[in-house]
Amino acid sequence: MERREGAGGAVLEKLERELMLLSRHQVLALRERDPERLERSAYLLLSRIDTQGPMSIGQLAEAFGLDASTVNRQTAALLRCGLAERVADPDGGMARKLRITAEGGRRLAGDREANRSCLARVVADWSPEDVRELEDVLVRLNRSAEALEGRHWPRTEEGDTRGA
Repeated sequence: MERREGAGGAVLEKLERELMLLSRHQVLALRERDPERLERSAYLLLSRIDTQGPMSIGQLAEAFGLDASTVNRQTAALLRCGLAERVADPDGGMARKLRITAEGGRRLAGDREANRSCLARVVADWSPEDVRELEDVLVRLNRSAEALEGRHWPRTEEGDTRGA
């Protein structure tokens, strides 16, 4: 077993490379399998709105640490495609919010199912314990990154509704 090294060590170099490769595999799987799949930004935005409920451009920009103009362009594409719609703030605020449409929900669910199917094939020969260990480590990695950024992704399956 390799010993842990400092921040500039070989372990972090290997970890960075493996995370880069992981993101490469996911992006290729999205485009090559079905050209109707959601773009990455659409998938992320719809996932956040689906988890947290209707959100304003400002809330989405803060949640992702992006400029409001960037999020405005990305959400404009969602609106044009009929994947999201503008609605009055359910809490009575002045800003209009974005909500997923039935079509957006259908496409998001389809992409999630395709992602899970791909994952099932990747880990088909893994033990259930190994799959659970990977999940635990990835949750820990994501929560640590979220804590450093000060932006938590709400996890409804755990009753965690912390916002941006």
